[in-house]
Amino acid sequence: MRLHDFRGGVHPPSQKHLSAGRPIESLPLPARLYIPLQQHAGAPALPVVTVGQQVGKGELLARAQGATSAPLHAPSSGRIAAIGEFTAPHASGLPLPTIILDTDGEERWAERAPPPDPFSLSPEEVARRVGAAGIVGMGGANFPASVKLSKARQAGVHTLVINGAECEPYVTCDDQLMRERAGEIADGIAIMLHALQASRAVIAIENNKPEAIQAMSDACRHDARIEVLGLPSRYPAGSAKQLIQLLTGLETPAGGRGTDTGLLVHNVGTAYAAHRALRHDRPLISRIVTVSGGAVPEPRNLEVPIGALAADLLAYCGGVSDERARLLMGGPMMGQPLPGPQVPVIKGTNGILALTPDEVGEAGEPSPCIRCGRCVEACPMGLLPLELSKRARGEDWEGIQALGLNDCMSCGSCAYVCPSHIPLPQYFAYARGMLAAQRREEQKARRTRELMEQRQARFERQERAKAEAAAARRAAKKPRTVVLEADED
Repeated sequence: MRLHDFRGGVHPPSQKHLSAGRPIESLPLPARLYIPLQQHAGAPALPVVTVGQQVGKGELLARAQGATSAPLHAPSSGRIAAIGEFTAPHASGLPLPTIILDTDGEERWAERAPPPDPFSLSPEEVARRVGAAGIVGMGGANFPASVKLSKARQAGVHTLVINGAECEPYVTCDDQLMRERAGEIADGIAIMLHALQASRAVIAIENNKPEAIQAMSDACRHDARIEVLGLPSRYPAGSAKQLIQLLTGLETPAGGRGTDTGLLVHNVGTAYAAHRALRHDRPLISRIVTVSGGAVPEPRNLEVPIGALAADLLAYCGGVSDERARLLMGGPMMGQPLPGPQVPVIKGTNGILALTPDEVGEAGEPSPCIRCGRCVEACPMGLLPLELSKRARGEDWEGIQALGLNDCMSCGSCAYVCPSHIPLPQYFAYARGMLAAQRREEQKARRTRELMEQRQARFERQERAKAEAAAARRAAKKPRTVVLEADED
C-alpha cells in the first residue's frame, strides 16, 4: 500500500524509552473502585444495582441508555458502597455520577455462559455481543464499538484499519499489548472482519515499534486478508482522520466520517477486547495503562481494573517525586490535566503521566498571543486555534462551536508550537466540559418537565375518572318511573 501525507503535525520527543519493553503487570486490586456512569460518547449509563447489593465480577452495573451509550460491568466482586457523584477524569474537575464499589478481594465472577463460535454467529449478533460487553474505542474516543461496526457494515466499508500507531510521546501500552498478545489481537481482527463483512484489514504501526511490527506480522501470517504496515513517526499520525489520509490520500470532510472513505478505524485494544468478549464472554472491565514521566520512579505498563484511582497506579510505580509539575491522564499532547490523583481510570485511559518542569517545558506564565499563525500551520484539521481560544476565554459557546470546536481533536500540535506557551487544548477541553455540563442540565430540565407533564396528565385522568364515576353513581340512584297500564275494561 502506498502512503500519502497529511497537513500540519509536529515531531515531539518520544520519551517512550521510559516504559517501552516493560512487561504488562497486573495492578493489585484496590479496596474501592469508582466507576463513572459516563465513559462513552452517548448518554450516561443507567444503574441497575442498588446501594448495599453484592455483585460478582463482570455483573452488569448499569445498562446503556440510548443508541450511543454503553453498559458498565463490575470490575471485581464486592458490595455497592454508594451511587453518587465523584470527580471526573477531566480538566474541569466537575463531578460525574459514579458507582462506588467496595471490592471483597475474592474476584468472584458472576455466572457466565460458554460463548459460541463467533464465526457461527450473524454479523449483527457479533456486533450486539460487542455492545453488550461494554466495549468502546480504546484509543480514547470512547465511542461504542458495536455502533461503529453496525454502521460501517451498513455503509459497505471494505477495509478495517487497526490503529497501532500510538504516536503520543511516553505512552507504550499499545506497543506492549501488540508485543505480548498479538495472537489475541489477530483473532479479534478476524472477528471484527466477520462483523463488518469486510474483505481486508490493515494494521498501521509507527516504525519506531519494530518489535510490535514483527509480533503482529508473525501473528497474522496465516491470514492473507490482514496486512501489517509501518508508518513514519509523526504526530498525530495515530488520529483516525490523519491515519485514513495517510493510507488513502483522502481527507475526511468537516462533519464527515471515516466510513465515507470506505475505511473503519479501530484501536488494537478494541480488537483485543472483542476477542475477550466473543471468545471468553468477558466484558470490558480492565485496560492496560502506561504509568510514566520523569516524576515516576518506576515507569510501567499495568493492567488496571476500571475505576482504580490514578493514585493507586502511581503508588504501585513508586509514588511521585516532589519534582512533579503536571499530572496527566493520557499522553502529553492529547491528555487531560488532572485536578489531582484522586480520579478514576476509565475505559479510554491509556496513560497516567507525572511530568517534571523540564518535561513540561513551561517558561513561566503564558504570555499574550502575538498572532504569529504557527498554531494554524500546525493544526492538522485546518482550524484557527488562536480564535477558538479567544472564544473559550470569553465563554462564547455559540461562537466557539461555529468556528469548528467539534472538528478539533485536541491533538495539542497548536500548543506545542505556540511561542507564547498558551495552553490552547486546555481551553478547548474546558469549553467542551462546560458545553457537556450545559447539555446535562438541559437534559435534566427536559426530564423534569416531562415528569411534570406526565404527573399533570395523570392527575387530569384521575379527576376525569372520578367525575365519570360520580355521574354513574348519580344515574344509578335516580328513581325509576313505573308506568301502570289501565285494564282494558
